[in-house]
Amino acid sequence: MLILWFCSILKAKDKEKEELTENMNKLHIEGSSSGSGSSSFRRKPVIIIVVGMAGSGKTTLMHRLVCHTHLKDIRGYVVNLDPAVMTLPYAANIDVRDTVKYKEVMKQFNLGPNGGILTSLNLFATKFDEVISVIEKRADQLDYVLVDTPGQIEIFTWSASGAIITEAFASTFPTVVAYVVDTPRSEDPTTFMSNMLYACSILYKTRLPLILTFNKVDVAAHQFALEWMEDFEAFQTAASSDHSYSSTLTQSLSLVLDEFYNNLKSVGVSAVSGVGMEAFFNAVEASAEEYMETYKADLDKRREEKQRLEEDRRKESMDKLRRDMEKSGGETVVLSTGLKDKEASKSMMDEEDEDEEMDDDDDDDLGIYTEEEDAIDEDEDEEVDRFGF
Repeated sequence: MLILWFCSILKAKDKEKEELTENMNKLHIEGSSSGSGSSSFRRKPVIIIVVGMAGSGKTTLMHRLVCHTHLKDIRGYVVNLDPAVMTLPYAANIDVRDTVKYKEVMKQFNLGPNGGILTSLNLFATKFDEVISVIEKRADQLDYVLVDTPGQIEIFTWSASGAIITEAFASTFPTVVAYVVDTPRSEDPTTFMSNMLYACSILYKTRLPLILTFNKVDVAAHQFALEWMEDFEAFQTAASSDHSYSSTLTQSLSLVLDEFYNNLKSVGVSAVSGVGMEAFFNAVEASAEEYMETYKADLDKRREEKQRLEEDRRKESMDKLRRDMEKSGGETVVLSTGLKDKEASKSMMDEEDEDEEMDDDDDDDLGIYTEEEDAIDEDEDEEVDRFGF
């Protein structure tokens, strides 16, 4: 009999384990869609994100690029991300102004110009997955997607919305960043170094191939810039004429950025005359190949690392749930959030306060006084005796 009883206990435990395993399998969560990002990756179209300082000629260059695509029968698609621009010299297929009204955002949130642009871009970024889906549907019919960014470069490059938009593009298509430089203004060594530092920061911030696009070469040739990038001594010679603190700092930074120049593509273009368009698109194609060989591998590695961390967190949660279910033995467990306890303790405190008030009222009705009240009464009697007649 004892053996049969022991066997029945073992069978019951095995049955409980099977039920527990079945319940855990039912609770199993499938992997997120982010892991399948590499399978949906497309080699075409190539995304060209045009960024640059205010006044460098980004919008005019965009117009020239659009004209070049029409002239050479290149299948292009245009996206405008500047909500504050009044008029565009080109027709945009997707325009942020059709979705977000810049002036209405300023009025509603009491913002200034820059705050209105940033908030408008943030609102547009919340629906940017729809933009990606639209481009994916037309991917077989496109060669390039030209993206124009706000005139205030920091609003796009250093904001959360700019990072979301850039990563959304880079995780789906080959993406290249074209940094537009105002060539005539960069003839000053300090201004040139400022542009190079900004280009360096964008390169390491986005982790995408970057093309230095020297605009307005019809006004000033960009050969001096190429010489300064290849020979730091030539740059120091040009900067030595100025003995200010900024010039000394600029000469020191030229040594630091020497390695940065070696891995950078640069072209000279003119948005007005159209010079250098062929060289620009050749640099884009080379950067797209570099993206597929180097940058995409790094992107996949970061995505796999993120997915691994999510899997570890999910596994830890499931293990904790399994331990809790084994501990409870399949019984119903009431989860305590602490709200009931707080409400109960609060109600008990309220009842105690009411009881104390009632006790005080009863003492007053019965003529019972405390020691403090007796002392106060004695003091009052002394004052009455002192001033009595």
